[in-house]
Amino acid sequence: MADDPTKLPVTKSTEPNNVAERKSLGSLRRDIDRLFEDFHPFDWRLPSRILGFELPRISRDEWQVLPAMDLIEKEDAYEITAELPGLDEKNVEITLSNHTLTLKGEKHEEKEEQQKGHYLSERRYGAFQRNFRLPDGVDADNIDAAFAKGVLTVRLPKTAEAKKAEKTIAIKAA
Repeated sequence: MADDPTKLPVTKSTEPNNVAERKSLGSLRRDIDRLFEDFHPFDWRLPSRILGFELPRISRDEWQVLPAMDLIEKEDAYEITAELPGLDEKNVEITLSNHTLTLKGEKHEEKEEQQKGHYLSERRYGAFQRNFRLPDGVDADNIDAAFAKGVLTVRLPKTAEAKKAEKTIAIKAA
């Protein structure tokens, strides 16, 4: 005797099979697209001030072309370091106006090769600008900058009053 095949329960839909599948896949695609569209790498609710500096808001379009920068507070000064590979000091400009320090830079790179049978021409251009609102207590007359091996270091010395502002509080046992 031949075994009777097992019957599986079947649900019927009023829509053709592929329409229901397309609706669920379309919904999944929209959710994934929305996830990537809403991703902002610099919008993780970062504080607007670090070490007394006003941090600039960076839009999603800008974040890829700005150089990496660090802000460090030392005992006697603030220090800004910027990684600027491929640039030298004549391609960088630093200005101070209305308590705002502005770092600007521009890179122009052109390469041409001409050999038998082919011609190669490449051009890369890019510019950046970063503005930093200086905190109180910076001695603006003695700001200095150095550039070495693709790293710009801007030193912002503190005033004598700003250095004295920090004090240690003694803790008493209760």
